[in-house]
Amino acid sequence: MKQSLFLLLILHGFSMFAQKSIDKLLKQYNDNSVPYISVQELAMPKNNAIILDSRELEEYETSHLKNAIHVGYDHFKIDSVYKKVPNKDTKIVVYCSVGIRSESIADSLKKAGYKHVENLYGGIFQWKSNDFPVYNKQEKETDSIHTFNKTWSKWLQKGIKVYE
Repeated sequence: MKQSLFLLLILHGFSMFAQKSIDKLLKQYNDNSVPYISVQELAMPKNNAIILDSRELEEYETSHLKNAIHVGYDHFKIDSVYKKVPNKDTKIVVYCSVGIRSESIADSLKKAGYKHVENLYGGIFQWKSNDFPVYNKQEKETDSIHTFNKTWSKWLQKGIKVYE
């Protein structure tokens, strides 16, 4: 009993540490120009947002959220979004690995006139760490997550870390 309680406290403490670390990371890199949406809110059945993946194609093909549209980051073009989401009143959620690149893309969408744009807090790493499913390029559920590189892989708490 004491061992179980001790293990539970350790795991809870680690989870809280990881959450505070993500908070600190996002505060360091983001300026909150776009509101966040939590993974729990996005996962709600009645959420009808269009989901945009702002990672590179290799990351997207390794794993992505169901029905996410790849828009990229390095070669992002607002015209590609206009073609896929012509109605600027559409609710859009943008995500990346942790929420840094996605803020930049989401901010571009807001500047282009999209009215309901949110940034997924903690990105696909937080999504997977909360046991929500991700899909590979064959649209099969996977545990693999492209973590961009070894340095960024420390932010992924669950799943198989993939990087070059």
